[in-house]
Formats: sequence, C-alpha cells, structure tokens
Amino acid sequence: MGPPPPYSDYDAFAWVYNKHWGAGFTASILPVVERLVLQEIPAKARILDVCCGTGQLAAALAKQGYRVTGVDGSKEMIRFARHNAPRATFRVEDARSFHVTPTCDAALSTYDSLNHVMSLEELIAVFRNVRDSLREGAWFLFDLNMEEGYTTRWRGESAIVEDDHVVAYRSSYSPDEKVGRMEFTIFRKAGKGWKRAEVALSQRCYSDIEVRSALKRAGFEAPRVFDGGRDLEPFRNIGRWFFLCRTHPTADGQR
Repeated sequence: MGPPPPYSDYDAFAWVYNKHWGAGFTASILPVVERLVLQEIPAKARILDVCCGTGQLAAALAKQGYRVTGVDGSKEMIRFARHNAPRATFRVEDARSFHVTPTCDAALSTYDSLNHVMSLEELIAVFRNVRDSLREGAWFLFDLNMEEGYTTRWRGESAIVEDDHVVAYRSSYSPDEKVGRMEFTIFRKAGKGWKRAEVALSQRCYSDIEVRSALKRAGFEAPRVFDGGRDLEPFRNIGRWFFLCRTHPTADGQR
C-alpha cells in the first residue's frame, strides 16, 4: 500500500471544521478583512481565497458582491465550500502549485492556513503563486500563528461532545523544531454503532524575519504587520499576526 494522499487528514477533518470552526472564525475575522482590504478595492472586485477551507469567508464576501475564487487542496473542504458559497468559484489545487486567471484585485489566506505549509521554500512558492494570480498593486492579507500563539494557545486538551459525534483534541508545540501539532480523535454515530477516525495536523512556526524575506523573494512590497492580540480590536487573538502587503511592480521576473 502506498502513502496516503497528501490531503487525506484534511478530507477526514473537513466536516468537523465545517460544523465547529469555519463560521465562527469567519464572523470574527470579517471586520478585519473589511477594515484592511475591502475598503481599498472596488465593488465587485475579484478576490482570491487561498486555502479557503469550507468556504464560509468566501460566502460572506460573495454575498457582498465580490467575485471570489477559492483554492484548497482538500476535495472534501471544497465540497463543503461549494455548498456553503454557491456564488463563488472553487478549485481543488495545492497552494504550492496553483495559478488563477484572470488576475485578482486582492488575495486572502486566513485562520493560520499558511502555517500548514511546512517549509520556508514551500511558503515562498505559495507566495509566488499568489503574486502571479494578482494584478499590479493588488493587496494580499494573511494571518499566521506566531511563537507567542503556540506557546500560549497550543497546549492542553479539549473536547466537543454532541449527541451524534465526539471530537477530542490535543495540541502541543515543540519550540526546538518550531512545529505545532494538533491531534484529533473523532467518533461519529453510524447506524447502531460509532465510527472512529484519527487525524493529525501539523503547523510550522515562522519568524517575522522569515515571512518578510519570503514575501520579498516572491515579489511583494514590505508588509504592514498587525498583532491580532492588540492592534485590531474588537478582534483579539493572542499570537496571531496579520500581514498586509501589495504586489511589487518590479517582481524580478516572477510574473
């Protein structure tokens, strides 16, 4: 038997994310997106949602009249996204190797999606793909879990218990490896019994210097950085930083 598909854990996790996390995070982050990006782009602008998950943010943006294209590597995430946001367009593609046309006026990547990119070279590849999918001067907003977020929030255990399913999860962080790990044990009622699934998701902690360097190499201008625990009230999430940048008119031949 060969190795599992690269997004198999995300496929298995998609229904849990859709039910318990996607809508809540969208509600909290939408004012940030409106404040930092939507005020800067025209009505009906084209927006790229990178690692769009189950599509709740895309749905909120499409409802406001924006033309949204969502990209995610998980087929199951995209299946939910198409149901949640029928006005948007979705594509199953790896963020490390996608390209979108026509070019967009803005790009977003939220809920620490880019922390799931596990090497700096791959992160640069993602940034270059985003750059190549944007028009000149377009905006790119993304958030990342930083060291403070992992050391304060990625520790301990919790559970969600409902009549037809149970989701138990444990988070941990290795400061030496700069890797966070979230392990889920999921029980879902199936007929007269229960079906069990084990899901493990990893994240890489990048430094501010690494992110800035990667953006520069990909053809973006220097970013403005906002601390989600202090700078964007009423949004408040310790250790989550938002990076806002624009495409550079001279991208060293990356386009």
